[in-house]
Amino acid sequence: MTLVLETNLPNLYYRGKVRDTYELGGHLLMVATDRISAFDVVLPTGIPDKGIVLAKLSAFWFGKTASLVPNHFIAMAYDFKEFDEDGDLSLLTSLPQDVAQRAMVVKKAKRIDVECIVRGYLAGSAWAEYTEKGTIGGKPMKKGLRESEKLPEPLFTPTTKATTGHDENMTIEEMGTLIGQDLTSKLREITMAIYNYANEYALTKGIILADTKMEFGLLDGEVILIDELLTPDSSRFWDAERYEIGRPQPNFDKQFVRDWLIQSRWNKEPPAPALPPDIVSKTSERYKEAYFRLTGATI
Repeated sequence: MTLVLETNLPNLYYRGKVRDTYELGGHLLMVATDRISAFDVVLPTGIPDKGIVLAKLSAFWFGKTASLVPNHFIAMAYDFKEFDEDGDLSLLTSLPQDVAQRAMVVKKAKRIDVECIVRGYLAGSAWAEYTEKGTIGGKPMKKGLRESEKLPEPLFTPTTKATTGHDENMTIEEMGTLIGQDLTSKLREITMAIYNYANEYALTKGIILADTKMEFGLLDGEVILIDELLTPDSSRFWDAERYEIGRPQPNFDKQFVRDWLIQSRWNKEPPAPALPPDIVSKTSERYKEAYFRLTGATI
């Protein structure tokens, strides 16, 4: 196993919670590090090989969903062979292998500052909201739903995309005010289509896609998927064989880390506590299991 917590390459474009992005001629180089965040705070402990899973699994899904919506993915860094006239291959050819395995060459796009979340099952913050208010994303729900229960239909529950601090829930109406009604309707339609397709596929691999979040951008006026797609960082992956309503589910995602942090009584504000070695190793194993089940390949 390898651990890459930070990269320091030329032409840094943006350093996010998990990804380090660099200018690359007419494109961008997006490196998924092994940093992990929870409750919008980057933890001091990384997860070995996590970035490889995020990059390769995103590439897998970008390929499978390209017929539903265009995306920013061009190639994994180690597969990219050609550049525009203003491009320079020197950065890619000099990338350490550990970095290249975590890096995608992507198109530049103008980010739409909304996280598009779709929930097919009642879990996480949606379960907390439902138990307190009887709503999900501000929408009243029928009484008597249980934890992890499949919802009558998937729900679109967007949030703000905060540069710092916590993302905030918003209604579809608020999203429409922020980015426009037509764009809101389009993003909702695309998000739901990808979720339905991906959940059907995942079920054939023994995984329930309980919920997921997506990000979009505009390229030449066209909506495209950006960032990551259907990874253990951005989704809840449950073991379909062990699924049981009324309790938290055996999972292959970041929830394992969130659960430990909640039990540690951390107040969800920086600084976050370090993760114990057993939590680190088990999280790495879960991410790799998700990748293996969904793709049939190993890391």
